Amino acid sequence: MIALLQRHRRAIEIAAVLVMIVLAFTALDTLTHQMRYSQVRAAFHALEPGRVALSLLLTAASYLALTFYDVLALRTIDRPLPWRTAALASFASYTLSHNLGLSLLTGGSARYRIYVGAGLDGPDVAKVVMLAAGNFWAGVLAVAGAAMIVHRGDLDLHMVVLEPLATHLTGGAVLALLGGVAVVAVREKRLALPGMRLPLPSAAGIAAQLGVGVIDITCAAAALFVLLPGAEPSQLPIFVLAYALGIVVALVAHVPGGLGVFEAVVLAVAPGDRTQLFAGLIAYRLVYYLLPLALAALLLAWREGARSTRMTRIVGGMHSVAIGLSPLVLASATLLGGGMLLLSGSLPAIHARMGLLADVLPLPFIEASHIAASLVGTALLLLAPGLYRRLDGAFHATRLLLLAGAFFSLTKGIDYEEALACLTLAGLLQMTRSAFYRRTALTETPVTVGWAAAVTLVAGMALWAGLFAYRHVPYADDLWWKFALRADAPRYLRAALACAVLLAGFAIWRLFAPGPLRVERGTGTAQQTDPAIRAILAASQRTEAMLALTGDKRFLISAAGDAFLMYQIKGTSWVVMGDPVGAEQSWGELLWQIRDLSHRRQGRLVLYEISPAMLDLAIGMGLQIVKYGEEAVVDLPGFELDTPQLRSIRKSERTAARAGARLRVVPAAAVPVILDELEAISAEWMAAKNQREKGFSLGAFDREYLCNFDMALVMVEDRIVAFANLWRTQDGSECSVDLMRHRSDAPRGTMDFLFTNLILWARARGYRRFTLGMVPLSGIEGRHLAPAWAKAAALVFRHGERFYGFRGLRGYKEKFAPRWEPRYVAGPSGIGLLQGLHDISRLIGGSGAATGRAVLPRQAEQAEQAA
Repeated sequence: MIALLQRHRRAIEIAAVLVMIVLAFTALDTLTHQMRYSQVRAAFHALEPGRVALSLLLTAASYLALTFYDVLALRTIDRPLPWRTAALASFASYTLSHNLGLSLLTGGSARYRIYVGAGLDGPDVAKVVMLAAGNFWAGVLAVAGAAMIVHRGDLDLHMVVLEPLATHLTGGAVLALLGGVAVVAVREKRLALPGMRLPLPSAAGIAAQLGVGVIDITCAAAALFVLLPGAEPSQLPIFVLAYALGIVVALVAHVPGGLGVFEAVVLAVAPGDRTQLFAGLIAYRLVYYLLPLALAALLLAWREGARSTRMTRIVGGMHSVAIGLSPLVLASATLLGGGMLLLSGSLPAIHARMGLLADVLPLPFIEASHIAASLVGTALLLLAPGLYRRLDGAFHATRLLLLAGAFFSLTKGIDYEEALACLTLAGLLQMTRSAFYRRTALTETPVTVGWAAAVTLVAGMALWAGLFAYRHVPYADDLWWKFALRADAPRYLRAALACAVLLAGFAIWRLFAPGPLRVERGTGTAQQTDPAIRAILAASQRTEAMLALTGDKRFLISAAGDAFLMYQIKGTSWVVMGDPVGAEQSWGELLWQIRDLSHRRQGRLVLYEISPAMLDLAIGMGLQIVKYGEEAVVDLPGFELDTPQLRSIRKSERTAARAGARLRVVPAAAVPVILDELEAISAEWMAAKNQREKGFSLGAFDREYLCNFDMALVMVEDRIVAFANLWRTQDGSECSVDLMRHRSDAPRGTMDFLFTNLILWARARGYRRFTLGMVPLSGIEGRHLAPAWAKAAALVFRHGERFYGFRGLRGYKEKFAPRWEPRYVAGPSGIGLLQGLHDISRLIGGSGAATGRAVLPRQAEQAEQAA
């Protein structure tokens, strides 16, 4: 059962969120069953400007209190920063979290961008995120517990009614639990987490955090309370309790922004007229959620736009922060902008404006504009993930659709408010256009659980809003064909159908698109995270086995479940990557199985980068053996840096050290927090070297892949200038690196510093060897009687520097005094082997020659060596 759940984890997560969304809308529909759209609209427009202004002030007070979550967390970890820095990080983080949900993807990445620019490193940012989250929950529990204690009378939770005694006891239990946690925190002082020790606040710090949390939650609840005309001060405790319960349920449900869930809980628990309460909740969404997001987008766009003016000197280093946060903020704004167009298409038009529009445009054009505006809104929902991933195609398409949305908003009902919002968002995109630099195809954008849930939620809210608005209209088949100036319900039905067809078409297209590669086990399949794969990897004595986690391979698992091989199909070539992983007694079974599979499907089998241990099996299968190159291996027990043989590497390492370089190894658990910064370094390196990501025989920059490993960082003044993900065997046999990237302004000798210190780090932890990766064509001698392929390989190795730099690569690795282990390619004889090598080259990801794993950043290293 566990294996089944892990195999279908993503589908289960999506299904769970969809179920919660359906339950939320069902509850919301039940609670608003007696309401009419006209009543809610009248109550909304009846809100007094003074109450709205007071709500705005309380919202500002709540966001001001939120900033002290970060201030106190920074003091707890002994890394205090100016309040303005903490305020910016807090505002950006919570603005995104409130609208998309409290997750590391939103709040954590926003904090990371800002705090790294202020001098913190990734682990410190992770600690701030954890402490701030704990502070928030403490405030919620404290407010909920106190409200239960002071509440008088029964507590009606719609489905459950608690008597006064039960309510008071529950509140006392919540406060007692909170007090017990505080006592433990004061006594323990530190909390041991995987790969991290989290400092805990002192008694005074806990009291301060609790006070900040209470102020935040109380002000946020009061911002909603003052929007209700009939609310009395005596109802504030139960109202605060309803607000706290709504937050808790929304967070537990994992529905983005708590949309629908939060409203349903507050409607069920809070006292008073539900029509006015529902209108207040709508206004509260605008004041407390959407307005801060719009303000954040404007601030980021201003900072980005200021980079080419004198104001750049004033905002200082915040330009990089704006570039880092703009895609996430504008993706969120685009998602909500699409929802705005969908919601507008679901609700009745303003009849006075329609009368004016009818004097200018014919009815068919108005009807077509209504459907077009809704389709534009749906397309914006689907493009938002592309903006988050900084795709230039998503940027251009979104900007064009926003202009179209503004036009159709005017031609469907003179909705100038929506047109202005679309034009403003298009302008913000234009101001931050430099943040969208990736030229990856839009079709390659993965659909994550979070974005799928957000799109479903927004589309579902628009659909429900139309059903709510036209609840009094009796359904009939002829509604679909009714065209009239005031026929709002038929227009809603046609627009909803068009949007549903577009979403269904997109879903079917993605469903039939090539899916992720699977593990083959007999006649069944499983994902690459199959427990058997993980178990075999854990027992492996070679780090190259970690290539199984890159996500671009298929697998065969032995019948005994003690070994697997990884392979991929390219053209007609079945390419096996390296030796099988696991028990050697199962290698023969696996190789003959893949040999049989490839033969039955008329493919050629090629074994790539195999070790001498595989030669007997390869020869036994009738394959031709070709030496491909050599792997550099450093034996750690005898490695000493202070030797004449390592003089050059020692000198280069000390040059970088004098420039302030230091090594930091971040545990895998904390890697998600620093991924945004690493991605920026990777993108800079790829652009500077005019490179593109490769695969199969080495890793690429993939977030899910990198989160499997500890990360080695080269820091200069608490700024990451280079990184490499660590491959380590659990038995201490071997350590290595895979992906390596560095900034263009990294100190001279940075990569020498990284490798030297990693070798020393691995030796200190008892590892027996450190591999520096392959050198293709190394060690092949082109003697007079050697075969033609050997002579050609030796010629390329000696004279092919301008094309690849094989000799330079070997010379660089020679500086570490390694021993060299041969690696081979085995395949069919004759031209079939050449075709197989060509397919390997295509599989690895370039038009150039196939390269081994862990090939150093070639141009940079050769430049260092030449200098």
